[in-house]
Amino acid sequence: MGRDSEIRVHSRPFVVLDFARLRLPVKTLLAIESSCDETAVSIVRGEDGAPTEILASEISSQIELHRVHGGVVPELASRNHSLRLRPLVEQALDHAKLKVADIDAFAATTGPGLASSLLIGSTAAKALACATGKPFLAINHLEGHLLSPFVAETRVPPHLALIVSGGHTLLLEVKGPGQYRKLGGTRDDAAGEAYDKVGKMLGLPYPGGPEIEKIAHEGDPSTFDFPRSMLHDPHHDFSFSGLKTAVLYTLQGLGEPLEVIQDRRTVANLSASFQQAVIEILVGKTIKAARRHGLKLIALSGGVSLNRTLREAFEAACRKHGFRLAVAPPAMCTDNAAMIAFAALLRHLGGESSPLDADIDPNLRLA
Repeated sequence: MGRDSEIRVHSRPFVVLDFARLRLPVKTLLAIESSCDETAVSIVRGEDGAPTEILASEISSQIELHRVHGGVVPELASRNHSLRLRPLVEQALDHAKLKVADIDAFAATTGPGLASSLLIGSTAAKALACATGKPFLAINHLEGHLLSPFVAETRVPPHLALIVSGGHTLLLEVKGPGQYRKLGGTRDDAAGEAYDKVGKMLGLPYPGGPEIEKIAHEGDPSTFDFPRSMLHDPHHDFSFSGLKTAVLYTLQGLGEPLEVIQDRRTVANLSASFQQAVIEILVGKTIKAARRHGLKLIALSGGVSLNRTLREAFEAACRKHGFRLAVAPPAMCTDNAAMIAFAALLRHLGGESSPLDADIDPNLRLA
């Protein structure tokens, strides 16, 4: 890594864009992420002629709170955001050795996500901006994921992006920051959602995605021949609902479900076979889209991109077909405020800001 991309990290191991090369004024920005069940705050700073620093990136997870319910409970999530947000802002400022008055702009995720959760972070960021007389930036959560593979770059080059998470599976053509064209998306369940639902069927703890990945290493992915929905269709859309249903029917056909999920080897084989189907769909359709649109770089982001087996499959496919692969750093795959701050900086440096009456949008689209 060259001098231009080096940073000092105070909280989490991130590397960020050197805006000095862009010859744009860089200031200090605080961003809040509260779209679902993670409360996160990040502070970034860049000075003209110097590398950009991430001064703080704080995250408070709610997984344990929601695990007993088998999924995210919106009221519980928003209540916990309200409890955790102020201490996290203070903690971030303390780590960054800054005061609120030192911040030059404030940003927050304003969609997509849970309405009650989005309101907490958005309202807090607007209040800080209003109290200090500084700009506010409303940021699309998906744009944070989309740009996260390029935190160590000095630019966002043209590429094909796959965002794969609990709520989204999207293929986009990216020409540069703010220039996105949707090529395809899921018509029903997102890949991460399917992971969680299948994990629940198999009696695995919430969230199901990481649990399926763990136990799948013990299984044989060729045990069950699950469908690869839409893999060979000419369009770029995805569907995982049929795959999820196929797992359910297979589970029921094996006998008493309770007895089956108590058999670790059967659960491992089911998990491995399910995961293999998901990976073949994601990799196959992404490679096909990159070829069709003449893009040589593929970027992978979102919570499901943490899956090591998925990453290895993409690496192998890109080597085989002559594509370059950019993957978000592990710390920026799941929900975090550093990716929101990164996206906000790109927009802020371009002279953008958002009105204080900008509303949240739980169904906000990226393209």
